[in-house]
Amino acid sequence: MPLKITLGITGTIFLLLAYPMILFIRQEPALSMMLSLYVTLGVFLLLAIRNPSAHRSLIAFTAWSSLAHAALMATQAMRDMIAHRELIGVAVLALIGIVLIALAPAKLSTPTP
Repeated sequence: MPLKITLGITGTIFLLLAYPMILFIRQEPALSMMLSLYVTLGVFLLLAIRNPSAHRSLIAFTAWSSLAHAALMATQAMRDMIAHRELIGVAVLALIGIVLIALAPAKLSTPTP
């Protein structure tokens, strides 16, 4: 149940990024392209709520890519390449990654003859 709630919250957050994606499409085209990936991922995370075990690779991808994105953003913030207010995003992405890894569904075992 906690995994389904986490998938619902994360999927909704990612889906809500559609608004800034559209808002920044002209001013920040690279940002809009990146946000389009998160919006798409959000749709699939919401679909994964029905059967999380069948979507282990999607959940793992979300977790590890969120951690990788957080690490890159943290490095950029420490080097003053991006504003320090972006560290809020680092915290959110790191939290998403850690929680999804901790709640990851067990691998389905296949019976062997």
